[in-house]
Amino acid sequence: MNRKDRLFALMQRLRDGQLHTAEAMAQDLGVSVRTIYRDMEVLAESGVPVEGARGYGYTAQAAITLPPLNLTETELEALHVALAALGASDLPEMSEAARSLSAKIDAILPEDSSAPSASFGFATHAFAEAARGFAHMPSIRAAIRARQKLRITRAGAVHDIRPLHLDYWGRVWTCIAWEETANDFLSLRIDRIDSVTPLPGLFVDEPGKRFADWQARTKDEAPLRQRKEGP
Repeated sequence: MNRKDRLFALMQRLRDGQLHTAEAMAQDLGVSVRTIYRDMEVLAESGVPVEGARGYGYTAQAAITLPPLNLTETELEALHVALAALGASDLPEMSEAARSLSAKIDAILPEDSSAPSASFGFATHAFAEAARGFAHMPSIRAAIRARQKLRITRAGAVHDIRPLHLDYWGRVWTCIAWEETANDFLSLRIDRIDSVTPLPGLFVDEPGKRFADWQARTKDEAPLRQRKEGP
């Protein structure tokens, strides 16, 4: 069982209001008692009203418990913008609520050991930059579906690209593309793009210029980076 599923299982167990020992939960879930201790800390930090202590037992009394949700990338995008907007607002109560909800979502998102810990929706940019980036998303999505070439400008530089894939990594949206001028792959942060202009030409898949080729290259480069960085 992965961590996300285990945290949900623990929340389901604690919601009955009864006292549960770490030993019993560890045995049922097939993990160590120390792992349960860490999970209880994660749940408490994410806003779940966990009560108890090591060696005593744990319980929770949540005012509202929602069923599990499966979000699409577009729904996650909308939630990201909404939380960032509220978190940056001048309404103290709503801002605090947005940050609390951000922490709860962050606790159950899939783990990424390569990315530093950061609150969902408040990661690396202010809301103004995020909103500017999301304004370009419909054009880029449409171009990916239609295989439409685009002219992208950012920081005064112009890139003629074949948009291949939108990626949400480290809580930042990026576009993986093939750049025609440089004749190489390019990863563009959406919030750093200044303008997007469709070009008249469409493109077809060509060996070496496809998203699958990008994936193969990054997979091959990962062991090299690890050897350079060392343990």
